Amino acid sequence: MGALANQAFVKMNGIGNEIVVVDMRARGGSIAPEEARAVAAPDGAPYDQLMVLYPSRTPGTDAFIRIYNNDGSEAGACGNGMRCVADLVAKESGKDALTFETTAGILNCWKNADGLFTVDMGVPRFKWNEIPLAEEFRDTRAIELQIGPIDKPVLHSPSVVSMGNPHAIFWVDDVNAYDLARFGPLLENHPIFPERANITLAQIVARDHIIIRTWERGAGLTKACGSAACAAAVAAARLKRTGRKVKVSLPGGELTIDWREADDHVLMTGPVEFEFKGRFDPALFAKAGAS
Repeated sequence: MGALANQAFVKMNGIGNEIVVVDMRARGGSIAPEEARAVAAPDGAPYDQLMVLYPSRTPGTDAFIRIYNNDGSEAGACGNGMRCVADLVAKESGKDALTFETTAGILNCWKNADGLFTVDMGVPRFKWNEIPLAEEFRDTRAIELQIGPIDKPVLHSPSVVSMGNPHAIFWVDDVNAYDLARFGPLLENHPIFPERANITLAQIVARDHIIIRTWERGAGLTKACGSAACAAAVAAARLKRTGRKVKVSLPGGELTIDWREADDHVLMTGPVEFEFKGRFDPALFAKAGAS
């Protein structure tokens, strides 16, 4: 029987980014990709990201977290999911400041006086081999990549950055004028991205306001992607199109992103919403061949 059979879970969302949180700190057990996919089935608990808590591996941290996309692949970062986890652990522990470890590194989270949670997403990475890209680009503020006819591309010259996962940001005048469901999969799996990439359309509204839509690597079209909001904010600031602190509007709501000048850490602040609790039916995994 799989590790998730009969396991309790909590369904939440971060401005529409569908999150399922599973606490394996007491039970343990590794999760196979087919189990993660089974959870995302219509008769399971459909999600964009599955956040799985394990016992701390590093002294001073509250938990080690593995993050799964709904296709069963693992992600290094999920800002909206981290806020959901922080909300649950804060209520459990009574602590307003928490530290978690992910495969992308250590993340600090804290609750603000207004009830919103901030996640320190760390320092963005800009070198081509850190993102990573399949070939060298000295300036990742705009790389040579386009989709559509050579003489009249539909999308072109994205900014690329890693926020613990790879992002490509295409600058457009209207994020709703493009069929992202059509272009997203092609760009996510483009050979230039050896680990695939999150694909974002970004529209500059003002020096302190960006609108984005994202095709999320391993999850598809999403109402919100926190790391994409961070990536877009950082990329816009690098291009001098905005300041270092901006409001980012996503289909599911708004986040505040602050690329802190003192240490270059990216701070993401926003709300979380509890939906329901449940327990996984073992039949779900047997049916999917994940038992």
